[in-house]
Formats: sequence, structure tokens, C-alpha cells
Amino acid sequence: MGLLDTNEWHSNIFLDGWTKGGAGDAAVMEPATGNEIGRVGRSDLSDVARASARAVQAQKEWAALPFTARTAVLRRAGDLFNQHAAEISEWIMRESGGIGPKAGLEVHVAAEECYEAAALGSHATGEILQSELPRLSFSRRVPAGVVGVISPFNFPLILSIRSVAPALALGNAVILKPDPRTAVCGGVVLARVFEEAGLPSGLFSVLPGGADVGEALITEPAVRVIAFTGSTAAGRIVGSIAAQHLKRAHLELGGNSALIVMNDVDLEKAVSVGAFGSFMHQGQICMTTGRHIVDRRIVDDYARVMAEHANHTPVGDPMSGTVGMGPLIDARQRDRVHAMVTDAVSAGANLLAGGTYENLFYRPTVLTNVPLNASAYCEEVFGPVAPIVSYDSLDEAVALASDTPYGLSLGILSGDGLRALELASRIPTGAIHINDQTVADEAVIPFGGTGISGNGSRMGGKANLDAYTELQWVTAQADLPEYPF
Repeated sequence: MGLLDTNEWHSNIFLDGWTKGGAGDAAVMEPATGNEIGRVGRSDLSDVARASARAVQAQKEWAALPFTARTAVLRRAGDLFNQHAAEISEWIMRESGGIGPKAGLEVHVAAEECYEAAALGSHATGEILQSELPRLSFSRRVPAGVVGVISPFNFPLILSIRSVAPALALGNAVILKPDPRTAVCGGVVLARVFEEAGLPSGLFSVLPGGADVGEALITEPAVRVIAFTGSTAAGRIVGSIAAQHLKRAHLELGGNSALIVMNDVDLEKAVSVGAFGSFMHQGQICMTTGRHIVDRRIVDDYARVMAEHANHTPVGDPMSGTVGMGPLIDARQRDRVHAMVTDAVSAGANLLAGGTYENLFYRPTVLTNVPLNASAYCEEVFGPVAPIVSYDSLDEAVALASDTPYGLSLGILSGDGLRALELASRIPTGAIHINDQTVADEAVIPFGGTGISGNGSRMGGKANLDAYTELQWVTAQADLPEYPF
């Protein structure tokens, strides 16, 4: 029997089991065809309150269990992702518009996130501290309590599980609000996996809903930590509301990552790397290569070959199994991308490839001579657009790459890796990839951005210990002290 074969989840939310949501239900749409492929429940503010109250109860018992009991659930969850990989991948392809390899990557990473989270349970929880008094003084990590996770549509499974799994493993309860456009592969799939893995009832809720549900999750007093992944604009709102309610918010936000290409590279390989960075999942990735900064001596050849790659990339329904790119998530996103491309061309950029669409299928687009103030160059596009500019000196390349308020990822392609590493040290960014493009993440890596790409927090690896626990100071002594009162 498949993971999603049961009818219980249809038109329901996951709150102490499958139940009707306060806002009814909504269609699950397939971007490639425009067809309705299912229905999911929709939550309202009352569901947030109910889920929070239940989570507070369940979390205390969960945190009191031996760590081995919690890690066993996480390991089973990882096994279930692998066991049902084909079924989950199909939902990712149909609901998010991702091609097969992208869907397979999501499932693989989801399993690894669970295995890595399981290992957190056996980490040391504190340390002995010095004290000037004759007493035992130590710190220890305790669960934060209830964690709220708000995840986006682009990599819905990864960007949900990377917070859900470690938060659960460290003894917390979790309430997940997935993007309503990908509520199945970003929410229902996780609920079914943990249900089958034996997670106690009430510890994990999935509440698809709109911005009002997200705000209620942030303001709910029982929720002490918020993990948000999304645009910088939305992140500013999330961070502001969380600050008003004196709670931690881990914000992983947008990017406009640069790829610097030096003149001593293998041109064909460099273009292939750059094309992947800009066109993977239709450019709908926070780490997408948003700016190609290329040595003037090779920029014309680089752009020409990039346009050839773009023109030969098949775009269509991921379920056909023969395409390199699928659809954008919806018409609003398509129209935003197209407006940015046409505005850049109107401002003087040259359109070498793409710039057209059919339904939600936007052709991979290559722009040269892009004005540096064009939104397609200086803002996050979230579409398959490769803007190319040139530089004459490495100092100019550094200045161009650094001239952005974002700071998520950086790639440098060079025949001399050490020279590239030295160059990278001059550019502020959260991640650096020498001789690779800008899109990369692993379950073991503390990941996050600088500038307006985040608020300095990190998710992943050992950073999850800081993200989802509180540090508590404890002292103990044999006798009561004497005070002058």
C-alpha cells in the first residue's frame, strides 16, 4: 500500500489525527496541466490555537522519553522516505512542477535530514562551567517547547523537513504551515511519514493556510521558536512580528547570488555549470545564480554558448520524463518574471534566448549588457533568467559581486582554485563554492545567509542544537549558604 493511498488525508488537516480544518478545503493544482489532482484541508485561526494547546501537552511527555526513543522514530521516518521515494517524487513533480531528478533529490535529502536529526539526540547537552563559589555549575540544553515552521513552495519537502526533523529529535513539538500551493508534498507527506513512523499523537500538526494562519502561528504564546523560509519581503514581516512577541525567528530568505567566471576556464564546462545554477527548477531557488559576472575576454563566447544551451533545453510537463525544465508555480510568478525580463530589455539589455512563455512554461532566458539597476539583475527574479555582465579586473569583479544587499551564496569558476578562494574572501556571503555554481545544501551543513538573505541564524548540522533548544544554567551545592539578611 502506498503512503498516500489512504483517503483519510483528503480534504483534511493533520491535528491530533486527520480532521476537518476550520477553513474547509481547497484544490491541489498541477501547474503543468492546470488540472485538479486532489483536495487538502485548510486551517483557520482556531486550528492554530487547538494545535498549540495539544502540542504543549504532548511535548512534555515526548521530551521526557529517553533520547533513543525519539531517535528511533526519526530513523524510521528516514526509512519511510526511502521506501516510498517513487510515490513521493511523483507528487513533487505534479504539485510543484519539478522534474524527476529534482524530485528525487528532495526525497533523498528528506531521508538524510531525518537520519542526521536522529543523531542529534545523542549529542552532549551541556558543559561544566567554572564558578568562583564552591558549587557545581553547568549548562544544559532543554527543548524550546513548541516550534512553528513556515515553509515555501519551491522545495517544499526539503524546506519543511529540515526544520521539522531536528526540532522533533531535540524534544520539541512542531506545528507546520506549508505553502498552500504545495500542501501535499510540503505537508501531507510529512504527516503520513511520521504517522507511520510512530510519532505520538499531538506532537506534529500540519496546518495549510494563508498569511493569517502564519501570523497566528507567530503570535501564539505557546510557540517559542519560528523557522521561516521564504522571500525577504515576507521575512521582514515575520521577523518584526516575532520580535514584538519576544520569540526567536530563524529566517532563511531570498538571494541574488553571483557566479564569477574567470578567463582561464573550460568554456563549455563553465557554461554548463552556470546554466544549471540559473535554470535548475526554473530558477525558483533562493540560491539560484542570479548574476553571471564574466571576464570581458570571454564574455561574448560565454553568452553565445549559454544561449545555445538555453535554446536546446526542453521545457514541458515533468511527468513526460523528457524535459529539463517544468512550469513556474503559477501565473502570478510567471507574470512577475516576464515583467522583469521585458523591463530589462526596454532599458537596453540584449535578449539572446528565451523571454517567451506558453501557459506556465517560461523559456530559459539569457540577457547580456544588462543595466546594473535593472530589476532582472539587482533583485531576486525567482525564474529561469541568466543576466550576464562583464568585468575587466578582479577588483571590478569583487565590486560587482559585492554590490548587493543579499548575501546567500557565491560561486567562482577558475583554472586556479587557490586564486579563486583568495578572491572569495573579499566578498561577503553565507556560502562559497569554488568551481561550482551557487545552488548547494546538505543535511550536515549549518546553512544561512548574510545581509537581507537572513538574520544571521543557521539551520542544519550542529547549528540545529542552537536553533531548537534553550541553554539553561544550573548550579548545585551541598549546603544552604548564609546571607546577611
